[in-house]
Amino acid sequence: MNSDLNKLQPYPFQKLAALFREVTPNQDYRAISLSIGEPKHATPPFIYEAITDNLSGLASYPTTAGTDALRSTIASWLAHRYDIPTPDFKTQVLPVNGSREALFAFAQTVIDRNRPDPAVVCPNPFYQIYEGAAFLAGATPYFLNTLPEDNYALNFSQLAEEVWQRTQLIYVCSPGNPTGRVMPIAEWKTLFELSDRYNFVIASDECYSEIYFDEAPLGALQAAQQLGRGDYKNLVVFSSLSKRSNVPGMRSGFVAGDARVIEKFALYRTYHGSAMNPVIQSASIAAWNDEAHVAENRRMYAEKFTRVMEILSPVLPVALPDAAFYLWIRTPIKDTAFAQALYRDYNVTVLPGSFLARHAQGINPGEHFVRLALVAETAETVEAAQRIAEFTRGLSVTSSK
Repeated sequence: MNSDLNKLQPYPFQKLAALFREVTPNQDYRAISLSIGEPKHATPPFIYEAITDNLSGLASYPTTAGTDALRSTIASWLAHRYDIPTPDFKTQVLPVNGSREALFAFAQTVIDRNRPDPAVVCPNPFYQIYEGAAFLAGATPYFLNTLPEDNYALNFSQLAEEVWQRTQLIYVCSPGNPTGRVMPIAEWKTLFELSDRYNFVIASDECYSEIYFDEAPLGALQAAQQLGRGDYKNLVVFSSLSKRSNVPGMRSGFVAGDARVIEKFALYRTYHGSAMNPVIQSASIAAWNDEAHVAENRRMYAEKFTRVMEILSPVLPVALPDAAFYLWIRTPIKDTAFAQALYRDYNVTVLPGSFLARHAQGINPGEHFVRLALVAETAETVEAAQRIAEFTRGLSVTSSK
């Protein structure tokens, strides 16, 4: 067996199940989960129609590259969304079966095992796929702690020169999971300069890019264009319909960027056998071509954030994120104790921040935080917030005695 499998940690939700194993939730309350970032808004009917209207596609093998129609649709969407020249859909765009699968497989393409001790850099807290991809590509993950005192910025000076010299790949996430922070142009400039200096590839995870409140988040391709990097050297972005269009079960996304890297990734995927279902390709074209449902999706999230923050702000230090559908909240007690007691007393599930992070530079930056995913329908989300507020007030009373 592959010994690198032994390096994989349990997934955060496995850790959560273990934390709750000996706990009986209060049955006076119905269960409400804010722990998993799975969209719960209704899938738009026109996407269902696009699926049923194209079922004949099941009779054909798909190609790894996908149809010209899908790739050109994605290229046009990128140009419109980010105000950039339309990417070459034949060389700079590739459909993938959701960003999760692609983020994992990408490391297998990029990492050169012939170079000694390859390194992969990740933000911390982070999406656990980055770490697993690094290990199973034969690399060692290194972490950049994103901290509230730095506004959750990527502080590249945390890693030693010798680590950067071995770095072949960096994962970044903007808008971030779990903080919702959007990387500004100055941070992109520094990252591009590091990529040029050490010749590593940047994988920009942008699956939350369409859930925002006011200004549309800056994207990696957009930042590259603004900084005179029209060839997108060593840059690939990952996006998905799951959050944007409420279709997590479709497993539809894309990668776009450096044509040289995309070519190698397409070669890997040809052997990996990960071509997108033709029916899903047709439905994806319909989804990428429609913005009305995306605007309505944003409206629903904005309403939930407004109401939840009104409820929680008197008792917890909440702040509106730049984007995405998470609240990242500092807890008055240890994050695992907070989550466990909240589940026991009020039957609300939240995710301890320490489960989303690793111990690096002397700390676990997720400790004393919890992540709330505001994905359920509004009434249920508001009810959960009310229970969390009541629970937190009880903590305050207890600690004051």
